[in-house]
Amino acid sequence: MAKITYVEHTGKRHEVEVAPGLSVMEGARDNGVPGIEADCGGACACSTCHVYVDAAWADRVPAKDAMEEDMLDFAWQPDPARSRLTCQIKVTPALDGLVVHLPERQI
Repeated sequence: MAKITYVEHTGKRHEVEVAPGLSVMEGARDNGVPGIEADCGGACACSTCHVYVDAAWADRVPAKDAMEEDMLDFAWQPDPARSRLTCQIKVTPALDGLVVHLPERQI
């Protein structure tokens, strides 16, 4: 299990254990973390699971692919360096301790 911390826009933190192989989005959904809507269910067909990866982790998560880059154009206030779709980040033991910050809203 990897511990992932989801930080709401208000600063409220949710630390959850997520099994390797699941996505960061599934970890939020399965643990009732508010602010990750995941309307498409993880198909990378919307931007409602958008987060900002904590600066300390920005270079440690796997790179975005072209489809994710395209979908991030539809996210609320995307940051070119830190914005990610949580459905596209698969949890591995190397992500134990990952911190992601939720935007003010999803669109």
